Amino acid sequence: MGEAPRLTHLAAGSVLRYTHHAMAARKSHPELDRNLVLIGGRGSGKSSICKRITGRNRNFMLFSTDALVRYEAGAATIPQIVEREGWEGFRELEFRVIEKLAAFSGGALIDCGGGAVVDLDESGEERFSRRKVEALSRSGSIVYLARDPAYLEERIAGDSNRPSLSVSSHFREIMDRRDPWYREAADLVIDCADHSKTEIAERIIQWFYAELGLQKEI
Repeated sequence: MGEAPRLTHLAAGSVLRYTHHAMAARKSHPELDRNLVLIGGRGSGKSSICKRITGRNRNFMLFSTDALVRYEAGAATIPQIVEREGWEGFRELEFRVIEKLAAFSGGALIDCGGGAVVDLDESGEERFSRRKVEALSRSGSIVYLARDPAYLEERIAGDSNRPSLSVSSHFREIMDRRDPWYREAADLVIDCADHSKTEIAERIIQWFYAELGLQKEI
């Protein structure tokens, strides 16, 4: 057998430099004593913007309410959950997930499903969900990613993983109805039109740092 490869002096120096830079970068990511919550309609870019935010501060723990709802439902898909339990059952699972996430005292980055601000009334119509918003606000700062309903509709067209929200209301009508609820829930509203996702992520993290008194860490 040949001699095992050895770490050369040059390679060792490269590793040491990389480790030094990695440790320095880690120190530039301040600890967080509050959660950051992103809300908005389907297709608003919450998930991709969350990924950019976690790259900006590695101390964030990223959670998706939709993914956790699926976990609570035994790994069923969202269409399967809705078919089995209806939107009412889905919203109850969503509330349970949000209650658990609200137990984090800080550092959670919560990517909320589009219906995180709604529950259903006795007739099955959507209404503002005070219980879910209060839970998210308990230890979190909420950002609403506002986008034109036509843009959202185009983004989600043909996506089989997003079951219809209503048999009687058009998607744009639902988004128009939800808009004031998103705004009521939010501590910050961002009009996402004409801004890149990277720009939006930067604006959110700077605002969030300022909320925590971490302006000097930016």
